Amino acid sequence: MALDPAFVALLAQPGMQLAVPPPEVTPPVMREFAKMFLPGIAPPAIHSSQDMVIRDGNREAGVRLYRPDDRTPAPFILFFHGGGWVLCDLDSHDFLCRDLANTSGCAVIAVDYRLAPEVPFPGALDDCYLALQYFASHAKDYGLDAGRIAVCGDSAGGNLAAAVALKSRDQGGPALRHQALLCPVIDSTCSSASMQSNGTGFMLSREIMLWFWNCYLATPADASNPLASPAQANTLANLPPTSIATAEYDPLLDEAEFYADRLRAAGVTVTARRYLGMIHDFMTMPHITAMARRSIADIGADIAASMRA
Repeated sequence: MALDPAFVALLAQPGMQLAVPPPEVTPPVMREFAKMFLPGIAPPAIHSSQDMVIRDGNREAGVRLYRPDDRTPAPFILFFHGGGWVLCDLDSHDFLCRDLANTSGCAVIAVDYRLAPEVPFPGALDDCYLALQYFASHAKDYGLDAGRIAVCGDSAGGNLAAAVALKSRDQGGPALRHQALLCPVIDSTCSSASMQSNGTGFMLSREIMLWFWNCYLATPADASNPLASPAQANTLANLPPTSIATAEYDPLLDEAEFYADRLRAAGVTVTARRYLGMIHDFMTMPHITAMARRSIADIGADIAASMRA
């Protein structure tokens, strides 16, 4: 299918092709620049949202808890935002988290994990797993159901969701009902066919992905660690039911769909949807395409079904 006309117009605008920044443009400067691209529309109404800091010993993480209603105990989703492990925050994904809570009927806990390169791997993963452990242990304190937990993330957040699911499996919990990976980063090699065919001209580039990986990985050896690069996992057996959303014109298309194939081969129940005419992380762009909210509704329905199972 041809590229959606809305994205043809978007990508023709100055500054819409992501490139490796020059040395004088630091990650903090990039983060401020990225705030200019927040959706310029009112966010969906939500029953409540609350910012807080969770602590476990000398570790802490900022989170935002969304509730679609006042029922308790509520199933909940840990959400990890994208941005190449370098960019974005709770506000950049506020719209998406509200939609996810409303469509799934679950509370959503967005995690404000530490960013690279200031804090490289495994810093972000440690924060995300801390949030999973904390809310599983303190679920009753927040009116949540520790027996019904999912993880979800977009782009680099999808990488973190996949890594949290692997870590939860290998460390004996907390148990997950579902993992939802939205245009996820899966493979540190950036060597797939779609990395070549979609690697320039569609906003996210192969060049910037390699730069993001260089910011995230603390050492070259981390590239082969499955908790950094899930494509390196020896086995994907015994992972929770999985939803994977991909975009036709995303450099990450092939690695995400290959991961879906590997999950199925390992006996995991997988629902994979390729959204035609879309570019990377389109689900964060409701001001550009109606497909953004449709994709979150699809994911929300998948998670809701797993929570009922």
